[in-house]
Amino acid sequence: MNRTVSISARGALVAVVAALALLVAYLLGTTGSSARAADTTTTQATTQATTQATTQAAKPRTMVTSGTGSSLGVPDELSFTVSVGLLRPTLTEAMAAADARMHGVLARLDGLGVRRSDVQTTGLSMNAVYDYHSSGPPTLRGYHVSQRAQVLVHQLAAGGRAVSAVIRAGGDDVRVSGLGLRISDPDSLLARSRAAAVAQATVKAKQYAADTGQTLGSVLSLREVHASAPAPTPLALHQAYADDLATLPIRAGRDKLAVTVRIVWSFQ
Repeated sequence: MNRTVSISARGALVAVVAALALLVAYLLGTTGSSARAADTTTTQATTQATTQATTQAAKPRTMVTSGTGSSLGVPDELSFTVSVGLLRPTLTEAMAAADARMHGVLARLDGLGVRRSDVQTTGLSMNAVYDYHSSGPPTLRGYHVSQRAQVLVHQLAAGGRAVSAVIRAGGDDVRVSGLGLRISDPDSLLARSRAAAVAQATVKAKQYAADTGQTLGSVLSLREVHASAPAPTPLALHQAYADDLATLPIRAGRDKLAVTVRIVWSFQ
């Protein structure tokens, strides 16, 4: 009897020890996993922080300045539009008459030294013209034909004579419009304006760097924000000068061509 109780006690003790061993193993496993997870999280956070710090250190500090430069140019060319318009009973007659009148105008320009490459046809229109009555259907009066050409005179001093010659050659069938002064070489003016714009932006950048105790680095980017587009300066043609435009006083004045640039600089 006592032997049986002793064996049972030993079995219970063994079971308790086994249970304790399992519990200790579980607790050690859980603690190890938590520690490894904590170590992994810490490592990831450290790596991310290091990467961000490296990126910030590699990214240069920048400064942006802008500059505007302008150049003045004197127009030296004259452009205008000449149109021939007339009415004839038939379309064939109207076309023939308009062609003859325009050829006379162009021949006069040739005689003044205007190159044919500087005369460009820009339009042709043909329209039937009717007379309308209070009663009855409209009646055909004839056909109106209009031809238009753009003329460029390279010597401004000859512009008045060219316009006068056109009007005299065409008579009442000719109209002159769209007179404008032009600069023959706007690219050279824009080049000077760009150089002045970059110089102004550079002066600003150097001043800001010196005032803040920094060292100005290289140019990271440069963008042309705005550039003036040269356009003909319109002139008003008064009817009083229609018969003697050679004496028309044409004052060229000056045109300003401006350029604005935006420059991104680095600080070393």
